Amino acid sequence: MSVVRTKVLGLVDVIMRVPSLFIIDEILKISMGLPNSSSPPPTQSAATAAVTSSESLVNLTVNASVSVATNMLDAAAAAAGGIGSPEDSLKDDIEFYKFISLTTLKFLLCLFGCISAACVFMLWTRHLVIVYMYIVSVGLIFLSYWSNVSALSVISDGPSLLEDILSLNMERLLDPGGVALSILPHLLAQWLMGVIFAYIHLGPKYKIIQKALPFSFLMPLFLAMLPLPTVVLKHSPAFAAILPLVLSKIALWSSSFDVVKTILNGYQHARNFASNFGISALIENEWQRLNVPCVLRAFWTLRLLEQLVSLLVASDVPLRFAATIQSLLVSGCETLTAVLGMTSIISLICHYIGKAFQLFLLSEDYDEDKSIGTVSAILFYILALQTGLTSLTPDKRFVRLCRNLCLLITALLHFLHNIVAPILMSLSAARNPSRKRHARALMVCAFLLLTPVGLLSILWSRHSPSTWLLAVTAFSVEVIVKVLVSLATYTLFLLDARRQTFWEKLDDYVYYIRAFGNSVEFCFGIFLFFNGAWILIFESATIPVGGAIRALMMCIHAYFNIWCEARAGWGVFMKRRTAVHKISSLPEATPQQLRTFDDVCAICYQEMTSAKITRCKHYFHGVCLRKWLYVQDRCPLCHEIIMNQDTPAEKGAVEGSAAVAAEDEAILQANVAAVVPVGQGILQNSAVAGAAPDASSSSSVNASSNSSNSSIMAAAASSSTSRNPLSVSGFRIPSTASGSSTSSSSSSSSASSSSSSSATTTMAAAPTSGPAGLGSSETAAATAAAISQIIRQHQHQQLRSSVDRDFLDELE
Repeated sequence: MSVVRTKVLGLVDVIMRVPSLFIIDEILKISMGLPNSSSPPPTQSAATAAVTSSESLVNLTVNASVSVATNMLDAAAAAAGGIGSPEDSLKDDIEFYKFISLTTLKFLLCLFGCISAACVFMLWTRHLVIVYMYIVSVGLIFLSYWSNVSALSVISDGPSLLEDILSLNMERLLDPGGVALSILPHLLAQWLMGVIFAYIHLGPKYKIIQKALPFSFLMPLFLAMLPLPTVVLKHSPAFAAILPLVLSKIALWSSSFDVVKTILNGYQHARNFASNFGISALIENEWQRLNVPCVLRAFWTLRLLEQLVSLLVASDVPLRFAATIQSLLVSGCETLTAVLGMTSIISLICHYIGKAFQLFLLSEDYDEDKSIGTVSAILFYILALQTGLTSLTPDKRFVRLCRNLCLLITALLHFLHNIVAPILMSLSAARNPSRKRHARALMVCAFLLLTPVGLLSILWSRHSPSTWLLAVTAFSVEVIVKVLVSLATYTLFLLDARRQTFWEKLDDYVYYIRAFGNSVEFCFGIFLFFNGAWILIFESATIPVGGAIRALMMCIHAYFNIWCEARAGWGVFMKRRTAVHKISSLPEATPQQLRTFDDVCAICYQEMTSAKITRCKHYFHGVCLRKWLYVQDRCPLCHEIIMNQDTPAEKGAVEGSAAVAAEDEAILQANVAAVVPVGQGILQNSAVAGAAPDASSSSSVNASSNSSNSSIMAAAASSSTSRNPLSVSGFRIPSTASGSSTSSSSSSSSASSSSSSSATTTMAAAPTSGPAGLGSSETAAATAAAISQIIRQHQHQQLRSSVDRDFLDELE
């Protein structure tokens, strides 16, 4: 029961909003009170007619209108062969100013009426009920006045009704054409109107006034029965309406502040909602609250029924079906509100078409059919605006409407393809699919192939080539290409699902087929852009608003359907090209390696008859690895970089760091070569002697080694004139000589050689005893290790700042 009550209340709410649309529609029918070519101005002067027939006067100011009118008047007078008299000129000016004033007044009244009707349309239901209660109460007053006047005219022409009642003249009282039976409906109507007014009026309600209201409505009829003067009876309906009018005026005055408060509250509510949730959410919320589609459908249906009734009443012969349908369609799109109503009907039809196809395809996803209805409605309304449908004559309007419907049919075929394409892909991937679903999907594809072919054959056989026909052809051929691409992809996936081995070339074939389809769509998009540009330049000159909308739609088409598609396609192509180049640089696994590996691909879990080996020694299918490289460059298993991709700047930095490392390594080797032999000689002498050597043996060894070490250190010092061996790469190296100080990092090459020679001398002279000599050799080895560690740390920091961490690990 509650569901039925909700539906009934929803229907009542929809019906209450329809009259506002009828008011706006009637105002638009008269072109907002502005003159047009079909309505001549109210004057017989040729010069004034020329002035008022100019459509440019509507968009000019009063001063500009006066100057244009004066020029045209002078031209008309000159063409007549002379200048008119001052009286004629003054008369024409008066007529002109009167016409301008009346046109401005009518335009302002029509604008106020449209704004008021729109505000009433957007009211909440409770406020809408109050508005209708007030309108109905005022309407009852005027209806009662008209009914009383009609009844008084009948009573004044007939015999005295009071005399017949007092004399019980039943013959005249019961006479079907008599006064009594003639005014009886008026009596019942006045009583009913009085009761309704007493119930719904918004004025102050007192018991005495409520009881007196029905008698106030009936008072003129009661007075007409009495022998009163004609003047009194003539004005009695006006006096009877005084009490209801006073109550209505009080109600209007008392609610005027509430009206302003309601408008301000509504504006504040909309502003807060938009600031919290956004304008789009506000529009969507209001669209659902007002139930706009249902209101528009009810409005257009009632409007069409009204037109049909008027045709039936006005026609004396039976109406022909085709002519009637054409007349109804032409009248159903003559104003913007009528086009909106037709758009809502077309949206509903497209919605159910999409739903029927989804039910036929046994699909459970009903999101796409909703978008079909919405997008179809938007497309139809934009086509109506940019082609100037409402401004055309009836014959041209019907032709243009049919052309727009043809374009809408081709767009609907695109939407149906968007429904069936994912179903085809899902069916081709299934190994045990239902043959019924396959057959249904293929039947829909056959329908999508045959329908555009039939449509194009009919259109090309009956129409000559034009921009409209070329656009329909482009859309239809695009549908055919998209369906063929879907069928080819569907066939390839079916074949792959029935293969026992992995098909590595499948991805390439699918890519080539889809690239062909996308390229054809891209070419058609460019063609449609130039076709629209031709229409905009050469065919839309007489439709300024339609030309502006067409230009806007062309910009949107150029950005989304041409630029964005080209950028996305080029990005996919470059990614694929880069991935192919990377894969080709990887080594191919041999049959022996595959037998040794004896595992599946870690990406697709399929057996491998061929594979690519990554740098981290993992095996993958080439096609699987290529798809993986579209996403990232790391191994799917160990997350190592699959291959090195260094830019020229990074390569130069690596090469420079390697050169510095080689130079530092050469210096380090020279220093170590100068230090280590000394320690080795000391250790060997100590081992041979078995005890602390004496002074003679030690001095001979030192002397022999001193000469060789001095020559080596001198060569090392001379080779490092640009870099101090004791301060390599900005790091300070401590001296290994006891009792001597090292030079600073900014010392010259001579200072470096002197410090090196002194260090060599100290090292040679140090082992005067066994323990001392052994300690010096250990110190030299520790110093060499420290130098090597410092150089490697500095090289590591430099390389880390310029190249990748993983590449450094490999380099080390």
